[in-house]
Amino acid sequence: MDKKNALRAAAVTAGSALMMLLMTSPALAVTRDDGDDPGQGIGAGATIGLYVVLPVVIFLVIAGLVMAGDKSRKQQKQG
Repeated sequence: MDKKNALRAAAVTAGSALMMLLMTSPALAVTRDDGDDPGQGIGAGATIGLYVVLPVVIFLVIAGLVMAGDKSRKQQKQG
C-alpha cells in the first residue's frame, strides 16, 4: 500500500512540475517595458557577498544573540 501511495505522490509531483514548466512564459528580458530604467550590473564578488556572505553573517549574528540570551537565562536559574 505504501509503494502505491509513493508512486501516486511521485506521479502527481512530476505532473505538476511538468505543467508548471509548460505553462510558464519566457521572461521577455530582451524587450524593454515603458519606464524601465535598469541600473548598472554588479560584479561576481558583490553578488556572492550580497546573496551568500551577508545572509550567513546575519544568521550567525542572530544565532549568537539567541545563544547569549539562553546562557544568561541558565546562569540566573543556577544562581
